[in-house]
Amino acid sequence: MGLGGVSIWQLLIILLIIVLMFGTKRLKDIGSDLGSAVRGFKNSMSDAEKGNDDTATTATGADAPATAKTQPASDKDRDSAARS
Repeated sequence: MGLGGVSIWQLLIILLIIVLMFGTKRLKDIGSDLGSAVRGFKNSMSDAEKGNDDTATTATGADAPATAKTQPASDKDRDSAARS
């Protein structure tokens, strides 16, 4: 038995069917596109972590803009605020 009840022969047959369906050139293109996408994702995640470290220290300072707006908590509060 192989992985979860799938033998190596069954995996080879599935691989052969995939190669026959798509062809080796297209599979190579798909693999390289997938690799570049993963590489780009990793780069953007590391850039975002570096950016968060820089902005976390500056945004929590005294000069940080207040962006939170107060809103009524329920419809009842909204109605009473609209009447006044």
